[in-house]
Amino acid sequence: MEKSIVFELDDCIREMLELKEVDVNSYSPLVLAYIGDCIYDLIIKTMVISGGNKQVHKLHEETSTYVQASAQSLMMRAIQPCLSEEEHAVYRRGRNSRTVSPAKNQSITDYRRATGFEALIGYLYLKKEYHRILELVKTGLQNLSHDNQGDVTGLQP
Repeated sequence: MEKSIVFELDDCIREMLELKEVDVNSYSPLVLAYIGDCIYDLIIKTMVISGGNKQVHKLHEETSTYVQASAQSLMMRAIQPCLSEEEHAVYRRGRNSRTVSPAKNQSITDYRRATGFEALIGYLYLKKEYHRILELVKTGLQNLSHDNQGDVTGLQP
């Protein structure tokens, strides 16, 4: 009987570039937020382009509504009750970290909560807990769609 093989992008990148494994707990919260921002952006862009071919400017505008700090802050508020103690601790570390750049057109509260959200996404990514990332993002997006009185996410509850 054949074993099914799951292709993981992270493993492929590490193997091809000969990168060493690093303990996820050794990363600072801002480094976790740095990679978490990229992963969340990729998820959102994948979701947005699944809506069909559009002008890049329109894709960018739609993506921006999901990746701005205020949207991430709302999502974080929705997913907080779903977090394990470990996940909540990572979120808190990210939220409480001193950021280098000031928030652009966002409240400091939203910006800090968004940083915690991104740190959590980065942490889960580095731990290869991809299903958990998508579970939390989907929950957060559903909260955004309820706030906007429509299914803006294209995801079914």
